[in-house]
Amino acid sequence: MTKHKHKPKGTLLAALDIGSSKIACFIGRVIDDEGTFDVLGVGHHASKGIKNGAIVDLDAAENVIRGAVHAAENMAADIMKGYPLREVVVNLPGVQAVSHAYTSDVQVAGHEITENDVRRALAKAQEQVLSDEYELIHTIPMDFRIDGNDGIRDPRGMVGQHMSVDIHMVTGDMGPLQNMASAIERSHLDITALCVSAYAAGLACLVEDEMDLGCTVIDIGGGVTSFAVFNAGRMIYADAVPIGGIHITNDIAKGLTTSLHDAERLKALYGSAMASNMDETELIDVPCLGEDDRHEPNHVPRSLLVGIMQPRIEEIFELVRAKLNDSGLDGAIGRRVVLTGGSSQIQGLKDLAAHVLDKQVRLGKPIRLTGLPDAVSGPAFATTAGLLTYISERADEMPAEIMAQTAEAGSIWDRVRFWLKENW
Repeated sequence: MTKHKHKPKGTLLAALDIGSSKIACFIGRVIDDEGTFDVLGVGHHASKGIKNGAIVDLDAAENVIRGAVHAAENMAADIMKGYPLREVVVNLPGVQAVSHAYTSDVQVAGHEITENDVRRALAKAQEQVLSDEYELIHTIPMDFRIDGNDGIRDPRGMVGQHMSVDIHMVTGDMGPLQNMASAIERSHLDITALCVSAYAAGLACLVEDEMDLGCTVIDIGGGVTSFAVFNAGRMIYADAVPIGGIHITNDIAKGLTTSLHDAERLKALYGSAMASNMDETELIDVPCLGEDDRHEPNHVPRSLLVGIMQPRIEEIFELVRAKLNDSGLDGAIGRRVVLTGGSSQIQGLKDLAAHVLDKQVRLGKPIRLTGLPDAVSGPAFATTAGLLTYISERADEMPAEIMAQTAEAGSIWDRVRFWLKENW
């Protein structure tokens, strides 16, 4: 496994999490040689112009992005001294990401294996997936073999004739990515890196042992539920289902004939993923759709609300379980699940996840940042926090980085190095 290089102390970095329910921006500064961040500025706004993780209205999305970034800049104004934010690392929604497994072989002819040999193997694999239809997002080496001996985490300094490496590569659909890039560029920002949402959430929330022994992160967002499988310190699989918290809210609005705003409030105040004995006797007030007169209460048993929510939440976890079963990663997945995302905080959801997935389940929150205000320190902001960790610690997994450092002058890789700026 290649060693991760941390960003230098004092580096300023920004993360932009573009979701279906909110857009959030964190500005952080590296405070030590371990790559730890101190969060200087935070901004977040309710999303507009985004549906199921994809931009459907450029103008609306641009306005919200600008608002979130300006709020973070204002909070960090003393440090930034009037310089506007220029570069951001951005999340890629799980529904736009596809995992690919590749094996790459290179001859090393008996000499000591160097960093360049590792990059040569990774770049060779990247050549196989270059396409006009999708963009390469992550190139993650998993297992190395030298002359048939496997289980090698870091081959550098070892000697052999032949080296092969199993690689997890993640691609993103070009169309939605270009729309996202347009909205961000119209906000006068440059994308410096992309990271799959659930991967970022895992980097923010998982302890080292969970990453090493096998763990699945399930990030339940507004329009999309993304998940990533970690093993041996690496992400080995990523996927998503196009259902999230907004779909639960829609079910409540339809089932109880109330507005989306009131459905969201009912979900947060009284909602649960698991039925209890008290639900039949506890009454909740549901404002009727289109009625201005709120003096007449419309009481319904809480069991009605829970009965609407539980099937949808079960469906989310059953779809995730099916995709995990189909991945063929049975032995590597492990017994541990960590839930993140705003909707993971619904009462009883952790217990329902444990029942459906038959795993040990906990709620995750960012653990690798300092200075995070309480209001943004929960599971809903795991992806935003993890984007900073990714760009600080895992930049060696960025395809452009690998291409640039294996490039010879005038080669195709020089052109691809600025993949986002050139193409878009």
